[in-house]
Amino acid sequence: MPRFNRYLIALAVVLSAASPGAPSDTAYFVPTHRLPGIGSARQPLTDETLAARTEAMIQSQTFGIMREPLAEQGAARIWSSGLQRLFHEAERRTGFPASTLQAMAFIESWGVASAVSPAGPRGIMQMSEATGKRIGLRIVYSTRRRTVKTQVTVRNKHGKLVTRTKRHKETYTAMVRDDRLKPEKAIPAAAEYLAGMEQRYGGRDWAIWAYHCGEGCISEFKTVARNAGLDDSASVAKVFFSCSPVWNRELSQAIHAQMERDYSPTYWFRVMRAEQLLRMYLEDPIEFHDLVEQYKYAASPTQRAPDRLAAWLKPQDLIFQTSDHIKGEDGSKLVAAPDDPEFFGYRLGLSGGVDGDNWRAKAMPSTIGTMAYIAFETRRLYAEMRPDDAFVPLDVTALVVPTGDSPPSNLQGTRLPDHASGQVFDLSLSSLPPGEEECLQFVLDDLGWNGSLGFIEDPAAKQTMHIGCSPSSRDFFAQIYQEAQTAWQDRHTPPTTVPAVAQ
Repeated sequence: MPRFNRYLIALAVVLSAASPGAPSDTAYFVPTHRLPGIGSARQPLTDETLAARTEAMIQSQTFGIMREPLAEQGAARIWSSGLQRLFHEAERRTGFPASTLQAMAFIESWGVASAVSPAGPRGIMQMSEATGKRIGLRIVYSTRRRTVKTQVTVRNKHGKLVTRTKRHKETYTAMVRDDRLKPEKAIPAAAEYLAGMEQRYGGRDWAIWAYHCGEGCISEFKTVARNAGLDDSASVAKVFFSCSPVWNRELSQAIHAQMERDYSPTYWFRVMRAEQLLRMYLEDPIEFHDLVEQYKYAASPTQRAPDRLAAWLKPQDLIFQTSDHIKGEDGSKLVAAPDDPEFFGYRLGLSGGVDGDNWRAKAMPSTIGTMAYIAFETRRLYAEMRPDDAFVPLDVTALVVPTGDSPPSNLQGTRLPDHASGQVFDLSLSSLPPGEEECLQFVLDDLGWNGSLGFIEDPAAKQTMHIGCSPSSRDFFAQIYQEAQTAWQDRHTPPTTVPAVAQ
């Protein structure tokens, strides 16, 4: 388990013991061990919790960077002597750190000077044409003429239709100079642009976000943050983690809208992780290469992994081949999920049922713990949002499924049948009240940003979420399972009666 994840889990224990959570006599399962700042625990957000959430968010960006097949080549390109000279000269002139510039070039273009985005940005720093011109880069077009041929149908002298080729002149516009494609022009211009925004917005993190989102976008966010009670000195991380669907709802909706558009609110975190990874490539290339292998898409190594689960689960994890194999499993790997909807907040709505054939109700302990933890965080957030409304248990529609069966999630393409690992489960959102569904989606996102969870909506079964915890979080969620199992056994153990003493 990575060092930071061990720290985060240890911090979770300390914070849960020190902070007031749900009451101990609640009618539903409340784990002792909790992750800091998740769901309703974002309010209030202490400095210690903010620091933990920020570092976890930075680490969670590893997937988005290292799943790219070009990551290793890109790191080598960024560290080339020619580019290093440009980055450090830009820092000398503007004061903006070379390490941050190279991290941005790394994730923007993998160091390719001629990179072109389908959306329009170009060059090593992937600037739009409007931004490039505004910061002094020359982008020049020329009007030209060319001869084009077209096929036309005409009648010949005999009155028959025939096809003829006609030539005519056509005017067109061609780009004859684009400084965005010249690193010696683009890198210093980007550094000057970023340094100016750092002064204007009062923070390097805001300048980096503005580089991706645009200055108009940042001005709007600054206004929304002030409306939420945050002052102008608040960091990007503070603004990001201060929102929830219960408190600071306008801010939460603004961040959600930007995440749906282009994930720009996570850009600063991604740049920070890129800095760390580039440093790793230089100082410990073996560790960097191990990460490349770890995040390689096993189902199709030349493509980037489509989601975290596809990167986390490997062919060797698919160990349950048949239902008989699952039925005969001796309990050393799979465990049965406790079925108590009111207490745990989830119900087992599995295909084929669970009575008399309960192999479908099994999964790895960490998987069951993940289910229980998601239900707990969703329920307590929903209680803050709708204190008078009953909580509808989450509908678990699949746990372990053998590779010989068609996966009930029916995910398309070359994806591995990851239900056969016992590490994933499916939740149906179709029967949830809208407010509860919003809370669930927020908790899933929160655990994903924390690096603890991966999930994807099943394209073949809309409103079905395919979910699994990260390899580094499995020990924590297995601990939650142990707590849940103990609580469930205590709940179903009849109280001991003491015989009356004869008078």
